[in-house]
Amino acid sequence: MKADTSVSTSSAAVSAPIPLDIMAKGEKASVTPGDKLIIHPEPAFTKIPPETHLDQKLSVCSKLCFAIGGAPNQVAGSATAFFLQIYLLDIAQINPFQASMVLFIGKAWGAVTDPIVGFFITKSKWTKIGRLMPWMVGCTPFMVVSYVYLWFVPPFITGRFIWYLGFYCLYQTLITCFHVPYSALTMFLSTNQHERDSATAYRMTVEVLGTLVGAAIQGQIVASAHTLKHCPHHNLSAGHLGNSSGMEITRTVGPSHDFLPHAKKMYMIAGGVIGGLFLVCTLIMFLGVKERDDPYAPKTERAIPFHKGFILVMKHGSYLTLTAAFLFISVAIQLIQSNFVLFCTYAVELRDHFQNIVLTILMSAAVSIPFWQWFLEKFGKKTAAFCGITWIVPFILMLVFVPNLIVAYVVAVSSGLSVAASLLLPWSMLPDVVDDFRVANRTSKGHEAIFYSLYAFFTKFAAGISLGVSTLCLQFAGYNTGACKQPPPVVFTLKLLISAAPVACIIIGLIILLVYPISEDVRLRNKLALEELRKQSISCKSLRADLI
Repeated sequence: MKADTSVSTSSAAVSAPIPLDIMAKGEKASVTPGDKLIIHPEPAFTKIPPETHLDQKLSVCSKLCFAIGGAPNQVAGSATAFFLQIYLLDIAQINPFQASMVLFIGKAWGAVTDPIVGFFITKSKWTKIGRLMPWMVGCTPFMVVSYVYLWFVPPFITGRFIWYLGFYCLYQTLITCFHVPYSALTMFLSTNQHERDSATAYRMTVEVLGTLVGAAIQGQIVASAHTLKHCPHHNLSAGHLGNSSGMEITRTVGPSHDFLPHAKKMYMIAGGVIGGLFLVCTLIMFLGVKERDDPYAPKTERAIPFHKGFILVMKHGSYLTLTAAFLFISVAIQLIQSNFVLFCTYAVELRDHFQNIVLTILMSAAVSIPFWQWFLEKFGKKTAAFCGITWIVPFILMLVFVPNLIVAYVVAVSSGLSVAASLLLPWSMLPDVVDDFRVANRTSKGHEAIFYSLYAFFTKFAAGISLGVSTLCLQFAGYNTGACKQPPPVVFTLKLLISAAPVACIIIGLIILLVYPISEDVRLRNKLALEELRKQSISCKSLRADLI
């Protein structure tokens, strides 16, 4: 009884306007002789269970299952980032212009589907397994099929461009249907900032391990498809010096014909293994993660339309700053990833070691994720972003100017630190932007999918442009499909794509990040404001329940 009295007393400040607010919604009220206002409940009203708490703690098991769910996307992303370009050029043997169109249009299509999927997610209704989980579970089998066929070389030649373009666009659509709800799921694991940051750290650690597994599976299985032993050694000098006839170059420096069936088979095996991982990891996530709605978020009489929510999101300054900064940073990392195998194969004599160098980069990234999680908690996320991203610059320049095996491994270990920071920081900072938006727009709810889908849209679109442009640069430089050696202009272009271009993008991104407004003080202020907002919401709902 004493608790009831305190609740009534603490709610006195908000008790007066509630009947008017409810009557404004069209509810009927009657007055008894004792002047007690009786409010007839809305049919859709549900009472908040007393066991629900503001700070929803997550178990280690839940965090691990959540993290494992995102691993296949990174496994496949790592395989495509490092190997799809060279696969299209040397195994599928489509020309560089067609390869650039596949990479650009596929990425652009994936970018376009991000806000579309985000729109449909905002319109999705809550089900027994949540609002986001049905998207991820439903698209997984189809995504596996499209991914496997992406690594299949069809028997016909003239239509291969259409084949790879079609399956790459299909795969991008389906991976978007998985990744957008998965990214937004972070906001529905807990209302506690620390718990969300911890879950994000688990996710990034497992996803970096996923990139490691993807590079290991793809690299170790298909390594034999790119080694020097398939090239006729007596023709290498002719290929290196170049030839006025493109057909003659292909004939004299091309790999032996009996190696292509072996290479095709290896790529198909790698695709099947990674496709199986999609199914297993999605099942683990489905069984181990509970999607929670935010029961204390402010509710309006009706949902804000998608286009109005889109405008609100695009007007939010901290979101635009964060997206623009990491757009350039992600382009830099994408340029390094997509051209690294080509760089090791043709620009420096490391083609027999590239798969191990890639694994070293990713192992270093996986090990350093906990370090960056500690660093951002100790010194702040913005400081962590600057320190982590700038670390890679001197080392990629060193690899270009001092291209030997020992330096390559030193660069690999050091670059892994920056790769880890570039993966962890944007997904750790994005929930802070969403919280900042909630504080600034207290009557708006349900726009989490818009934030995550638009972020993916901009980064994918920029990555698609960079991949397309870099492949076109190789064509203009005179890249010879299937050749064992490339002419000097191609080598020079690869050096620019692996060093000067990424460094320029990183510098631009960090300059933009300077004006990012959410400091640690702002994060704390937003956290306190949201806690107060949720407490007020609890008081209002408790009072309504008492009146009923």
